[in-house]
Amino acid sequence: MTGKTAPPAKKPAPAAAKKKAAPAPKEGAAPKEGAAPKEEAAPKEEAAPKEGAAPKEEAAPKEEAAPAPAAATEETPTPEHPPEQPPAPTGEPAPIPTEAGAEATPVPAEGSSAPPDEPPAPAPEPKLEKPKEEPPSCPLSLAVEEVSENSFTLTWKAPEQTGRAGLDGYVVEICKDGSSDWKAVNQEPFLSTRYTIPNLSSGDKIHVRVMAVSASGTSIPATLEQPVLIREILQLPKIRMPRHLRETYIRRVGDAVNIMIPFQGKPQPEVSWTKGGQPLDTNRINIRNTARDTIFYIRQAQRGDSGKYELTVQINGAEDKATLDIQVVEPPGPPQNLKLVDVWGFNVALEWTPPADNGNAEIKGYRVQKSDKKSGKWFTVLERCTRTSCTISDLIIGNTYSFRVFSENICGLSDSAAVASGVAYIEKTKTTYQPEKIPQRDMMEPPKFTQPLTDRTTTRGYSTHLFCSVRGFPQPKIIWLKNQMEIREDPKYIALIDQGVCSLEIRKPGPFDGGVYTCKAVNPLGEASVDCRLDVKVPK
Repeated sequence: MTGKTAPPAKKPAPAAAKKKAAPAPKEGAAPKEGAAPKEEAAPKEEAAPKEGAAPKEEAAPKEEAAPAPAAATEETPTPEHPPEQPPAPTGEPAPIPTEAGAEATPVPAEGSSAPPDEPPAPAPEPKLEKPKEEPPSCPLSLAVEEVSENSFTLTWKAPEQTGRAGLDGYVVEICKDGSSDWKAVNQEPFLSTRYTIPNLSSGDKIHVRVMAVSASGTSIPATLEQPVLIREILQLPKIRMPRHLRETYIRRVGDAVNIMIPFQGKPQPEVSWTKGGQPLDTNRINIRNTARDTIFYIRQAQRGDSGKYELTVQINGAEDKATLDIQVVEPPGPPQNLKLVDVWGFNVALEWTPPADNGNAEIKGYRVQKSDKKSGKWFTVLERCTRTSCTISDLIIGNTYSFRVFSENICGLSDSAAVASGVAYIEKTKTTYQPEKIPQRDMMEPPKFTQPLTDRTTTRGYSTHLFCSVRGFPQPKIIWLKNQMEIREDPKYIALIDQGVCSLEIRKPGPFDGGVYTCKAVNPLGEASVDCRLDVKVPK
């Protein structure tokens, strides 16, 4: 221990100057890279100096440093009570306690004029990186559409996933068989899914691949499994006549005729049209040929354009032919020589001849109409009459009628009608009623029973009926008898006759009502009778 007294501790610096100075690097030792500024310890109460030891200077409160980046390692926690430092030699300042693993910065002695170090700059805040979008998926269904002697055409479908920004286009690359040098065919991406690669040498085998390009990158390439052999594929000429053109093609006068007929063949075939063995009139008919079809066009068809046209497709002596039958039609003219042949009763007979002009089409029938003088309106009585004569019935007596006839073809009715020169007047016929003469027949007949009486048995107190039937003319008189005694107006008996059926009702008979009952029929020509027996039982 020395007799010297330690200098008094310094007062805490103001808040602006309470930044911890950077630790001074030792001689020959390089500073550690990536070391993050450590959090300053909170100021502690001044500890009482031990005997024989120099009192420590009061540590200045440190400012909170910026949070360390995620890459920095965690700091070792500072103990709450740092270990005591050994007594500093006389004339040297006591070291300031630091966090574990950090070098202590010596505090300059009192009265030293050394300037303090500059405070370190705060660490920059880390920037959050946006997640990268995935590139588009691979194009689909890559295939070769056509191959020629110096080019070939590819087709494909768009990829399933194109990303948010969408596709910028496609890039096509080719590589000769046996080489690994891929070259882009197009300079800029394009959006079409069909591409023709030109300027190739005949006989070469070409590998090809297609990639989809977007702002997020390039897709996995779609590649053909086999190389494409550049050579021309010969194909015989063949006309593909549409089904509706295999029959007669019918158009109306003034309509446009626009027909496209596809064909096939390689190399490109020669196409020619003729009509009746002669070239077509180019002033009326326009022909346009492409590598795959031919177009036949007439702006306004006329009846003279009807006929059969021959199409020939030829390649080096091989050819295919087809015939196009065109029929240009219009409404027919009216019938001729319409006349009234006969008028009788309520009927009229008409006759006529076919029209002079059928409109270049078959006559389907005739329409017959009538008009009465009172109303002046025309009414159709026959439609599609296929004959050149007809009979009109159910006319009204006392009316005067006129008649007209239209002819009809596939275009419709004729523009005008043939009108009968004469009129038909339906007269009233005088008729007298003569009743039919019916021969007189002798109907006189004596009475005769067709159904006799039958014996009956009844029970006391239950009414019963006796029935029989008789015929005769004049109608006979019916007399009922009981035991040969005539039954007169007795309320116990009710006698009726209806249409020759005779009935006698015996109401609530008793034992004394039994006996023989007789029915007698009498008229001027004679009489007849039938009888029966009635038994009345008494219940025990």
